[in-house]
Amino acid sequence: MTDRVRRAAGLLVRHKLGVAMAVLLVTAAIVGVASGSLNGARPGEAGTPSATPPAAAPAFTLPVLAPPGQGGTGGAANGNQRVSLSQYQGRPLIVNFWASWCGPCQQETPLLASFYKASGGQVAIVGVDSNDTTAKAIAFVRAKGVSYPIGVDPRLVTADAYDVAAFPQTFFLDSAHRVVDRVFGPLTRATLDKGVRLMTAGDDTSGKLPVSYIQE
Repeated sequence: MTDRVRRAAGLLVRHKLGVAMAVLLVTAAIVGVASGSLNGARPGEAGTPSATPPAAAPAFTLPVLAPPGQGGTGGAANGNQRVSLSQYQGRPLIVNFWASWCGPCQQETPLLASFYKASGGQVAIVGVDSNDTTAKAIAFVRAKGVSYPIGVDPRLVTADAYDVAAFPQTFFLDSAHRVVDRVFGPLTRATLDKGVRLMTAGDDTSGKLPVSYIQE
């Protein structure tokens, strides 16, 4: 093979490699955009603001988990009590996906429960108990002092609609029920505070919350 032929062959190989790399980069970019359908945060992090408008939260209607003495005999409240996104129309809302068998959920739930009590219910919270047993879920909410509504999602229908593949995950919705923040993994005081600020920005609720609304 002459030197001219070798050089031509080398240029052709480099050209093919360059095209292949370009295709891979474009494909990765498309996948990255598609994976951020509700909010483009990496796992384990809070969502970050983006230039695109916030996505609308999927609607849901779920049976309410009712401990004895609260409208039921220790299960979904006779099948006739429901909690739905539409019940909170015009109000900011925190939607928290959890399960009693989830270790990190054990860590974050007392924080949410104390926040809800300290804020006097000014910010609404709905917990979504997913892929769980009724008895263990009831024992969990009792032990953690939960007083906000809990919807039961045994078949993961609502979890799938929100693209939740691991627990816990928390969505912060503004008054128009757009997802303005999303937290993968257990909440901390910092991520809860950030989410509440984003969801109540421009809303009367923010001015009603006490300065120290999360109890120690």
